[in-house]
Amino acid sequence: MKAVVLHEYGGPDKLKYEEWDDPKAGDGQILIRVTAAGVNPIDWKIRSGAMKDFMPLELPTILGYDYSGVVRSVGKGVEGFAEGDKVFGRAGKAYAELLLADLAGLSKLPKGLDPIDAAALPVVLNTGEQLITEAGKVHPGQTVVITGALGSVGRTAVWVAKKLGAHVIAGVRGSQKKAAEELGADALLALDSRQEMDSLGLVEVVADTIGGNVGDALLAKVKPGGPMPPWWGLHQMRNFTLT
Repeated sequence: MKAVVLHEYGGPDKLKYEEWDDPKAGDGQILIRVTAAGVNPIDWKIRSGAMKDFMPLELPTILGYDYSGVVRSVGKGVEGFAEGDKVFGRAGKAYAELLLADLAGLSKLPKGLDPIDAAALPVVLNTGEQLITEAGKVHPGQTVVITGALGSVGRTAVWVAKKLGAHVIAGVRGSQKKAAEELGADALLALDSRQEMDSLGLVEVVADTIGGNVGDALLAKVKPGGPMPPWWGLHQMRNFTLT
């Protein structure tokens, strides 16, 4: 098969389009012919070597974490998927014609969803969900501020927090407030308004997808004795996992 292969850490010029051995589905695995692959910050962070102390690579290797495609074959023990199924999900080595997927990171492509659009979803959706459920440990009735709420991760975080029964405040620029009304948040906060930031009361959770001065300012708004600020958790995920 053809694949985009990384032989050494560095810039995009270190990625080479070349031949690679075809993978074969083992027990519990599914072989996917890739239609489209997503590109995420984690890819260039790993490629550049910025994360090699935490996530070292065995070079040469293939990068890429999310994809859409068509099932080519299934391994022993796989149920619910068959050759020809259109799917999308998260797996390793997605920058290739073929990849191996596990059931845990795989879903059938919903009717009407373009496979190219689908390939951009898995890592984003997973990160937004992690931010709320794992880093924030959000519970029903809590008040949650989510910054960058119009971004892909932010939108996911708003949806997950609302599904959990939280009171959600969507943080955006003042000029974005009108557009942010579509998010279905309980309230909007202009992050570039000193007056609105100062008037924000104490909250249980701050889920910050922006960082920097915004994260620092909102840290003071977390109620004493509350959980570790999720913006710190996202900062860690940005650098060390699949966001």
